[in-house]
Amino acid sequence: MHSKKTEKIVIFSILVIAAFFRLYQLDSIPPGIYPDEAINANDALKVLDSDKPQVFYPDNNGREGLFINLTALSFKIFGANIWSFKLIAVLAGIIGVGALYLLAKEMFNWQIGAMSSFLMAISFWHVNFSRIHFRAILAPMLITFMFYFLWKALKGKHILNFLWSGIFLGLGFYTYIAFRITPLILILGLLAYWQFIKKDFNREQYTHARKHIFHGLILLFITAALIALPLGAYYWVHPDDFLGRTSQISVFSSDQFWKQLGTNILQTLGIFNFEGDYNWRHNFSGRPILLWPVGVLFIAGLFRNILKFFKHRKDHGHFSAIHTILLSWFFIGLSPVFLSSEGLPHTLRAILTAPVVFLFAGEGAWWFFSWLKNWYSARDKHLHEAVLVSSLVMIIFLGSLGLAEYKKYFIDWAQNPNTASAFNQNYVKIGKEINKLPKTAHKYIVVHARGVLVDGIPMPAQTVMFITGTYSKERQQQKNVFYLSPEEFLKQRTAITGRDGIVFELR
Repeated sequence: MHSKKTEKIVIFSILVIAAFFRLYQLDSIPPGIYPDEAINANDALKVLDSDKPQVFYPDNNGREGLFINLTALSFKIFGANIWSFKLIAVLAGIIGVGALYLLAKEMFNWQIGAMSSFLMAISFWHVNFSRIHFRAILAPMLITFMFYFLWKALKGKHILNFLWSGIFLGLGFYTYIAFRITPLILILGLLAYWQFIKKDFNREQYTHARKHIFHGLILLFITAALIALPLGAYYWVHPDDFLGRTSQISVFSSDQFWKQLGTNILQTLGIFNFEGDYNWRHNFSGRPILLWPVGVLFIAGLFRNILKFFKHRKDHGHFSAIHTILLSWFFIGLSPVFLSSEGLPHTLRAILTAPVVFLFAGEGAWWFFSWLKNWYSARDKHLHEAVLVSSLVMIIFLGSLGLAEYKKYFIDWAQNPNTASAFNQNYVKIGKEINKLPKTAHKYIVVHARGVLVDGIPMPAQTVMFITGTYSKERQQQKNVFYLSPEEFLKQRTAITGRDGIVFELR
């Protein structure tokens, strides 16, 4: 079979697998809707009512606007339901898998691209956040596309690749606070590439490359700046929203900064192979986020990149641009986790690094395949047979990983009662019970659960508001649904009883 045809079949199969892992039983897994998800949906519904999308939504500690605005578009096209609610996250996950394939192929070869994207397609870590309505899932997709087009541009391909890289960089600032670290990764990669062309190109090649890169980078940064300008203008007027969540969880507020920082770094690096996030929404509590065979491949790929990084410096007098980008992406991409002091280890804040983690694992898998092929060939001296046997072993190996990840997510995690509790499944049930009642009946939801106030009501009520469509005061009045604090309920108890009010308690 021709290699191009093989490549197309392989990547198509990987995207189908990625889609299956992100769409299968989407209406029931995760088993519930967490209030942080629900408020995104409620804000999207308010956008439809007002026809006024925002660059930033300040409630619930503040959220960049792209994800919510895309959700509003999904609701407008498909209506407000569980599928349209999760659609943007699902698409970001699937497209992100494809983006990783393109980047790894551009930097290395299509085989590493296939192995990297397959491992991300089945990964519990990436699958989970592709099925939760959190804005963070957009960040890994956008940063991958940014580096893909940047690398194509640096290799001398069409200057419009710089434009596309700038578009994805600019859009990234509207996704998740951790994305703000991306320009530093970009600058380090560009400096390494600049040293490469200075030392390895002759004068004519250098002059041409310098002109191409100079003009391209102007295009890239102007494009990114123009796209990010509305958000920057918002932060200029509302500086507290720029720093709000960051300042709340910063390690700099710790009395023992260096000790805390060291602990954070060790805990964060350990999430891949030793001890993972204990939050059931983010992870199978406490387990490493990588299956142990994938963790071994990741370690192999990471250390091979570190060794090549320094070897290239020794042999060529400058650092490799590829390995500078990848290692900076990994270590600097984890810095938002290193510098936070809440809920560690924390896999959600580390999601920006997911593509490079699986790229390292894909490199490790390719190295294992190459070693197996060479070992078999050396024994029997039949290269064609060695390739076939090695390929079969890899297919069985990768297939078994897929089955293991399926079991971990869809059976072990999804059916665990802790997961239902973490996603407030009981709130969804209350919302569905309210929907069964006549509109004329007075429904009172007493919100005992604590949380930041949104329009005077604690955050946990957002789930019921989404399920019942009572996300605004007007809609609450239309449907006779009233949200009360325990204190307000005690004051109105007699009146509520007199109206034959139906009371639900949100704990």
